[in-house]
Amino acid sequence: MANYQKLNVTGTERVELHDRIGLTGAEISVNVLPAGASVPFVHSHKQNEEIYIILEGRGSMTVDGESVELSANDYLRVSPAGKRQIFASKDSGIKYVCIQVKAGSLENYTGADGVIG
Repeated sequence: MANYQKLNVTGTERVELHDRIGLTGAEISVNVLPAGASVPFVHSHKQNEEIYIILEGRGSMTVDGESVELSANDYLRVSPAGKRQIFASKDSGIKYVCIQVKAGSLENYTGADGVIG
């Protein structure tokens, strides 16, 4: 188990995985907002971009005053400076994953970073 950490989480509104599974290069949270709810604040970041993966439901995100509609299977990247707030629609909750990483930090990916065997 030295090379992996496993966690099973159910029935919660928000779970931050950084400390729970020992992440060292990202923060990942799993979030559920009931119908009509929202994250209660507008925020931005100093260094980190965020990638939102919509798993279920519908809602919207306001980024720099512009409303972006969201539904299952949508992916949205927001740059660090983007002022953002996410909302569930009035008649549907929304479940999403948010991945937070330092903008510009990815040097290699997929095949360029993989080692066979």
